[in-house]
Amino acid sequence: MIVIGLGGSLTEKFKIHGGETLKGEVSICGAKNSVLKLLAAAILVKGCTKIYNVPDLTDVKIMLNVLSELGAKLDYNMEEKSVVVDASDITSVTAKYELVSKMRASFTILGALISRCKEAIVALPGGCAIGERRVDFHIKGLETLGAKIKIENGYVHAKAPKLVGADLYLDIPSVGATENLMLAAVTAHGSTRIQNAAQEPEIVDLANFLNTIGADITGAGTSEIVINGVNLEDFHPAEYTTIPDRIEAGTFMAAVVATHGKALIKNIYPAHLTFFNDKLIQMGASIKLADPTTIEVSSRGRLNSINFVTQPYPGFPTDLQAIAMSLLTTANGVGIITESLYENRFMQVPDLRRMGADIHQDRNHAIIKGVKNLAGANVAASDLRAGAALVIAGLMANGETIVEKLHHIDRGYETFEKKLASLGAKIVRYNDENVNINMGVTNESRL
Repeated sequence: MIVIGLGGSLTEKFKIHGGETLKGEVSICGAKNSVLKLLAAAILVKGCTKIYNVPDLTDVKIMLNVLSELGAKLDYNMEEKSVVVDASDITSVTAKYELVSKMRASFTILGALISRCKEAIVALPGGCAIGERRVDFHIKGLETLGAKIKIENGYVHAKAPKLVGADLYLDIPSVGATENLMLAAVTAHGSTRIQNAAQEPEIVDLANFLNTIGADITGAGTSEIVINGVNLEDFHPAEYTTIPDRIEAGTFMAAVVATHGKALIKNIYPAHLTFFNDKLIQMGASIKLADPTTIEVSSRGRLNSINFVTQPYPGFPTDLQAIAMSLLTTANGVGIITESLYENRFMQVPDLRRMGADIHQDRNHAIIKGVKNLAGANVAASDLRAGAALVIAGLMANGETIVEKLHHIDRGYETFEKKLASLGAKIVRYNDENVNINMGVTNESRL
């Protein structure tokens, strides 16, 4: 039974009056790309696990619905930003297409189900707006661990009465494959080595969580992860706090820099953003450490163009590529972005051009010649990060910008417009049904 309402933002829009300088302070939520995997891992525990720093996002609600369908009992406290997962009784091993197709990260339930139930029936996640995300690395690795897998009618059917540790090598450091294989290997007999593993902070967070509930994992955050299998009965209830969202932090840093403002970005781990911070400094921003979990970011005058290539962590994050492109649209000189990870991750380009940006795209390269100003226009989010990039472009632009298809943005940013408004942005969320929009009331979320 689905118990968590997803809400609706299909007809909602942002109205932005650009040109305001952002100032003040903003606190960053828990990492979306981490908490989704922690929730999946919580089904390993025959009891109650409490996870803190859980953001109120569409993607989180989808994952909670996946867990509910499997039989887990949930207590989602939005005020406390916590979720209690009681996985004492898992009554189903099927993750349906209706949910998995809405959010690819829910595919990591596959590894968790194999560990917990020795069987899983999980829908293939299907296409993705930003490009192909193959799951063959997941399947190959699970088979090497001993799972018997067949694919029928769009579902992965996996059975694994006994998993045995093995040496696994990933052709590319896939985050999703690394997570699925970790989740499966924690109950395998013997030791498993994942070589060429993803090194993202979210991988480390999952490993730390699994160790907290009883797993034996070392090497997370490096290219080789070692998992010594334990018995399912060794997993026990625990409490755990999700790491801060480095992509949300980078988004707000970019928004402040884009508007030549000055703000404190709180509840972050600065080390998770080292490469991005360096690029902002090259552009002319000032970044200072205020305390171990707070940075002060500011900029004055026109930014400088830079070149960068998206890479797996610790390189430039692909999730911040579109956002950085918005900054380059009015920077001095010519910047070149090379997107090395996804073939369709320049989907924001046509809308930025509508706003006056001078961008030439050649396959996975974008050449951005800075213009003096952007102009407001009607634009639409094509995916989560492209949507955030268009909001930042709207904050930079002269005049009024309307951003449509907010359901993409709501997947990864909690109360995005409220946080921006608290920094001085003139932004409101509205429905076409309500056309009386008071731009003076900038902290209104829904009119």
